[in-house]
Amino acid sequence: MLKNVEYKYIVAIVGVFSIFMELLDTTIVNVAIPDIAREFEVTSATTIQWVITGYLISLAIFIPISGWAGDRFGTKRVFMFALTVFTSASLLCALAWSIESLIAFRFLQGVGGGMLSPVAFTMVWRAFPNEERSKAAGIMVIPAAIAPASGPVVGGFLVEYASWHWIFLVNIPIGIAALIISGLYLKEHTEPDAGKFDPPGFILAGAGLAGIVYALTRSGDYGFSDPQALGIGLASLACLAAFVFVELRTAEPMLDVRILKNPLFRACNLAWVATMFGGSAMIFLITLELQAARGLTALEAGLTTFVMAIGVMLTAQPASRLYRVVGPQRLIGTGLVICGAMTVALYWVTLDTNLWVIRAIMFFRGIGFGLVLVPLQAATYAQISAAQTGRATSLYNATSQVASSLGVAMAAAFLTSRLTHYDTSFGPTFDPVGGLSAFQDSFLFIGLISLVGASVALLIRDRDAASTMATAVHSVDPAPSPDVEAPAVPL
Repeated sequence: MLKNVEYKYIVAIVGVFSIFMELLDTTIVNVAIPDIAREFEVTSATTIQWVITGYLISLAIFIPISGWAGDRFGTKRVFMFALTVFTSASLLCALAWSIESLIAFRFLQGVGGGMLSPVAFTMVWRAFPNEERSKAAGIMVIPAAIAPASGPVVGGFLVEYASWHWIFLVNIPIGIAALIISGLYLKEHTEPDAGKFDPPGFILAGAGLAGIVYALTRSGDYGFSDPQALGIGLASLACLAAFVFVELRTAEPMLDVRILKNPLFRACNLAWVATMFGGSAMIFLITLELQAARGLTALEAGLTTFVMAIGVMLTAQPASRLYRVVGPQRLIGTGLVICGAMTVALYWVTLDTNLWVIRAIMFFRGIGFGLVLVPLQAATYAQISAAQTGRATSLYNATSQVASSLGVAMAAAFLTSRLTHYDTSFGPTFDPVGGLSAFQDSFLFIGLISLVGASVALLIRDRDAASTMATAVHSVDPAPSPDVEAPAVPL
C-alpha cells in the first residue's frame, strides 16, 4: 500500500497519527470528568483530578528517558513499545471497574505517551534531510495545532452520544494502524554513544513529583495543616532537592539542570511553567463548573471552551510578525497578564451569566496564550547550542508537564476545601449556589497566582534573544531538535 511512498513521508504519517493520538488524550478527558465521577460515585474533586494528574505525572517522568531509550535500544523498537503500551492502556481505561483502576491505567497510559511523541519527532527529523527540515516542521505542526483544540469537542460529542468509555476506545484503531505500518515500514536506528541510564535521577524525580501531588490532594480533603500532608510534602521537596544535587554531579544526567544556568533559557522556562500551571488549572475548573454548577452537557462544555483555541489560532501569525519588532519580553508579559486577568474575570461569572460572556472570556484567554506561545518557542533556544538542544528540550517538556499536573492538583485541592467551607460536595447532594461560590473562590485564587506569575516575564531580556529577532519569525518550528515534543497546549 505504501511501497511507492518515500520513506520520509511514511515516517511522517506514522508520527502525525501517533502524536495526534497522544496530544488529543491530554485534553479529551477533561469534559468526561463529571460523567466519570458520577459513574464511580466520586464526590471529591481531589480524587477525580488524579484521572488527569496521574497521566500528566507519568508523562513528566517518562519524557526525559525517551531520548536515551531510543538511542540505546533503537527508535523503531522503543516507538512500537510506547505505542503498544499507550494503546493497551487506552483499552484498559475503557474497561476500568473503579476510579482506582482508572487512575492506575491512566498512569500506565502516560508511560507510553511520555515516550511516544519525543521518539516520533526523533524519527521524523532523522528521516528528512537538513534542507527539508522546514517541510518536516510544517507537517508535524498539524497534530500539535489540531489535537489539543479538538479534544474538548470530540470528548464532549463522545460522552453525550455514546459514553465516556469511547474517549479511550477511539485510540484503539489509530494505535493498531500505526503499529502495523511501523512494523512493516519503519527502519531501526540506534546511536553508538547513547550513554548509561540514570536510576537515581529517575527514582528521585518520580518520588518527588508523585509525593507533592499526593500532599496537595490530601490537603484538599483534610486541610493544608494536616500533619501527613505536610510531612509527605516536605519529604517530596527533599527528594526534588536531592534530584537537583545528584543531577548536577552526574556525567550523563536524566535531566541536565545545568542548562538552567543560561539566563534566557531559565527565564523562558519559568514563563512556560507559569503559563501551563495557570492554564491547566483554569481548564480543569471551568470544565467542572460548566457541567456541575450550570448543568451543561459534555458537548456544550467542550464547545464553550473550544473558543479559546480560536483565539490562539488568530493570534499565532500576528504574534510571529510582532516578535522581531516588539521582542519576547513585552509579548510574553502581556500574554501572561491577559491569561491571569481572564481567569480572575471568571470570579464574576454567575449561574445566570450568558454563555457568550464565558466564551468571550475564553476567546481573550486564547489570545493571551497565543501571545505567550509564539515568542516562547522562538526565544527559548536562542542561546542553546546544537549539542545542548536535545537535553534542553527534554528539560523544557518535563517542566511543562510538571507545571500542568501541579496546576490541576492545586486547583482541585483548593476547590475541595472551598466546597467543604460552603457545606457541599459533588454528587446527588451538590448545591449549585454553594458550589458556584467555591468555583468563584478557586478562579480568583488561580487567577491571582497567574497574575503574580506574569512577573517572570521581566526576567526575559530582549537583547539575549537578539539572534532570533534579527530574522523574520513567520513560522515557529514546533520541534527545534530531534528530541523535542510538541507543547501540551491546555485547551
